[in-house]
Amino acid sequence: MPIKDQITKDQTTAVIIVDHGSRREESNKMLEDFVGMFRAASHFAIVEAAHMELAEPSIATAFDRCVERGARRVVVSPYFLSPGKHWNQDIPRLTAEAAKKHPGVEFVVGAPIGLHPMMVDVVQSRIDHCLQHAVGHAPECNVCAGTGRCVMKTSASR
Repeated sequence: MPIKDQITKDQTTAVIIVDHGSRREESNKMLEDFVGMFRAASHFAIVEAAHMELAEPSIATAFDRCVERGARRVVVSPYFLSPGKHWNQDIPRLTAEAAKKHPGVEFVVGAPIGLHPMMVDVVQSRIDHCLQHAVGHAPECNVCAGTGRCVMKTSASR
């Protein structure tokens, strides 16, 4: 059986989607909203959100929740665009520390979003929507709603 089929049928694989974490509750809520979207569209039965620092749930808390729900394998997916220090050092360290409480549970830290080809479509879609909003043909997006940030501006002329 191909590995994809094995993983699809494996109800003991959990996913933790982890971002940096913020002091701004709106930013942390955005990760929770994304994780909800992912959970609804995904074939994984166990999906948790986590913040690397500054907010809860932490990676350790999310890892514990996954194991409590029956996970025997945990995939930590960084919600980061680029591979940097957090992906290279911090997230693997925090994940390994969390896993120590759960002998026998496998884990892996996946790749950040990076140069995934679908990012071109995501960025194009965001730009198109921002332009449509700036010229009055679309409402604010869910990121900018209420901020007044998506407004076409010009530099002051002399």
